[in-house]
Amino acid sequence: MKSPHELLIVDDNPADIALAREALAACAYCGQISSVGDGAEALAFLNRRGNYEKASRPDLVILDLNLPKRDGLAVLAAMKAGPDLRRIPVIIFSTSRLPKDVARSYELGANCYVSKPGNLTEFFSTMRSIEQFWFGSVSLPPRGE
Repeated sequence: MKSPHELLIVDDNPADIALAREALAACAYCGQISSVGDGAEALAFLNRRGNYEKASRPDLVILDLNLPKRDGLAVLAAMKAGPDLRRIPVIIFSTSRLPKDVARSYELGANCYVSKPGNLTEFFSTMRSIEQFWFGSVSLPPRGE
């Protein structure tokens, strides 16, 4: 039986979202996988505004850095600044391997930084590793509804 873990993927690339969903299709731990395509939409989802009034609070956020409207670092900073969202673990999942992006992500409170792999096999393996570690091994904080 699947666990009720909730995952939010924030990425402006529909192909990456589709691949992540495919990689996690047989997820032994995910209950719901939601996705949004820009930083403003991510904050609306997380704060349950507009179309996301009834959205479940995710247990984990996978966040790209290069997003329209508000970039991933701005989303991360907003999440970690407020009491309602700061305890949600955030994985930065980006094509950037720049040391300044990695350092800034951790400074703002990212729980880990994973570089997007360049090929499909590694992408699937990485997504499954994220799923196994964060939903299989880690004790996540209780969901703040």
